[in-house]
Amino acid sequence: MYHFELLRGIVTDLRTAVSFSTILPFGPAKPVSDGDVARAGWALPMAGLLVGLAGAAVYSIASEVGLTPGPTAMLALAATVLVSGAMHEDGLADTADGLGGGRTRERKLEIMRDSRIGTYGACALIGSFTLRWSALETIAEPKSIAAALFVAHAAARAGLPVFMWLIPPARSDGLSAGAGRPPGRSAAVAFALGALSLVFGFGASQAMIGVILLSLAGLILAWLAASQVGGQTGDILGAFEQIGEIAILLMAAALLHTELRL
Repeated sequence: MYHFELLRGIVTDLRTAVSFSTILPFGPAKPVSDGDVARAGWALPMAGLLVGLAGAAVYSIASEVGLTPGPTAMLALAATVLVSGAMHEDGLADTADGLGGGRTRERKLEIMRDSRIGTYGACALIGSFTLRWSALETIAEPKSIAAALFVAHAAARAGLPVFMWLIPPARSDGLSAGAGRPPGRSAAVAFALGALSLVFGFGASQAMIGVILLSLAGLILAWLAASQVGGQTGDILGAFEQIGEIAILLMAAALLHTELRL
């Protein structure tokens, strides 16, 4: 009975994570309530694998029909954005607008809630798409692209529960506050899954580089969030995912370039 309940809980968490992170119709039978997303935080890297799978599949198909790496990489990126519902891109844009355009804590949070995009947000999105596209175009080879996309989307999302566990919400309402604080075990499992994805994708020594890059990104963003708005929000979490995704894809491109030179 215990093992059955444990398995059912794992399946429910997986469905909750996929439903929260993507537009795929795999949500749990019961509506998600406060605390469910936090508890299921450990499964966010698994949801990231599905997003990476969509991008890898589109890249492989586009390559097979003869498209060059440039447009093929853009189609793969478009697939990941479509499957994820662009929620992290939206968070990045809102974070850039809020932190860059507001003078006070209250004004920064107000800007983040505004659905309109400003100059800082537009620049952040252009930078995000350009860096990710250029990394994929550099990698080019479909199998390497698949590995990079799997690892980038899994590892970037693995840091989200850790970030939520360490940094309190900046306000009492909103997406992050409603999700709740993940249990320490959930954050630890998510971190472990992200680290494992880096090991499987790049090897143990290079995986350490990925962990360091994601940790530095998290520390810098945490410092900005705490000093400017007093904590994290759903938008800031989205920005963290985007920064992590960019870092891992650039790392994959750099590692491939180094191997080719050797």
